[in-house]
Amino acid sequence: MDRRTFSRRMLAGGAAAAATGVTSLSLGAAAATSAELPPRTAPAGGVVRHLRMYAEKLPDGQLGYGFERGKASIPGPLIEINEGDTLHIEFENLTDVDASLHVHGVDYDIASDGTRLNRSHVGPGGTRTYTWRTHAPGRRKDGTWEPGSAGYWHYHDHVVGTDHGTGGIRRGLYGPVVVRRQGDILPDRTLTIVFNDMTINNRAGHEGPDFEATVGDRLEIVVITHGEYYHTFHIHGHRWADNRTGLLTGPDDPSRVIDNKICGPADSFGFQFIAGERAGAGAWMYHCHVQSHSDMGMAGLLLVRKPDGTIPGHEPHHASGGAEKGGAKGEPGGEEAAEHRH
Repeated sequence: MDRRTFSRRMLAGGAAAAATGVTSLSLGAAAATSAELPPRTAPAGGVVRHLRMYAEKLPDGQLGYGFERGKASIPGPLIEINEGDTLHIEFENLTDVDASLHVHGVDYDIASDGTRLNRSHVGPGGTRTYTWRTHAPGRRKDGTWEPGSAGYWHYHDHVVGTDHGTGGIRRGLYGPVVVRRQGDILPDRTLTIVFNDMTINNRAGHEGPDFEATVGDRLEIVVITHGEYYHTFHIHGHRWADNRTGLLTGPDDPSRVIDNKICGPADSFGFQFIAGERAGAGAWMYHCHVQSHSDMGMAGLLLVRKPDGTIPGHEPHHASGGAEKGGAKGEPGGEEAAEHRH
C-alpha cells in the first residue's frame, strides 16, 4: 500500500442517531496491529489532496458531517494529515439552513474561514471549496521560532443558529483533525470523544459510547469539548504524558504524566497509549471527573479484551450505549471499510 493513502476505516466516534461506521481521511502509513512490532511512523508531508464533504440532517433532527451522501455521523469523520500537506475540501450543504466548515489549528485564508461575517459560508444546496494548509516548525526571519501545525485539532460549523454556529455545534456539526509531524508514531486506532454540554458525542446521559480494543493495541484518543461547561477527561487504569503526542521521548523527558486533564469549550487534545499496559484486560471506565457531571451520566467504557476475546468481570451496563467497534487503519470494523489507494 502506498504510504500516502486515503484510508476509509471505522472511527469509533459514535453517531447519536445511527449505528454507521465513521470514515476517516488518513495520509499516514499502512496498517499494523501489534505494539510488539516496530511502530509505524508518519511520512514527510508536502502532498496536495482533494476531498468531498457533506453536511446533512440526520433522522432524529440532529446534524452531521460525512465523506459520502447519506453517511453523516456525530462526530464527523476523522481527518488526518501531515505537516506540509494541503487539503482542498469541496463542501456541499445538504441541509435546509446555511452551514459551514470552520477549522482550528491549521492555515487558511479568509475565503476558507467558514463564517457568515466574511461570506465564507454555504447556503442550502450550495457548495464551496475550503483549503487547509499545514507547515512544519521553522525559524522566522527575525530569528524566533514558529511552531508547526502538528496537533490534535477539530472542525465545526460556524453559522447554524447564530453567527458563532451555536445551533450547529449543539446538533452535532463537529469532528476531529489530527496533524502529524514526520516521524510521529501512528496508532492502530483513533477514538474520538466529544464532551458537548452534558452529552458525549451528542448521546444523552448514561448512553455514552463504549469502545473496544485488545490488550496491546496502540490506541489514540482525541478529546474535544463544546458547549457551556468545562469538563475533565479521566480514564481508569491508563495514563499518558501531557505533551503533544502523549508519549515520552525518553527517560529524561520532563513531561508530566497524567490520567486526568481539564478541557474547556473549543479545547482539544489527544494522546496515545497501549491498551491494557500494566493494567490488563477489563472494562475500563472513562468519564468527566466533575462529580455532578459523571453522576448525570457523562461516562462510558473502554472494553479491553484478552487475545481470546474475553473481558474479565465485564457485565454490560449501558441500556442503549453499545460498544463502538473498529479495526486498525485500513481494516474492516463494524461495517465494511473501503480503501481508496492513490
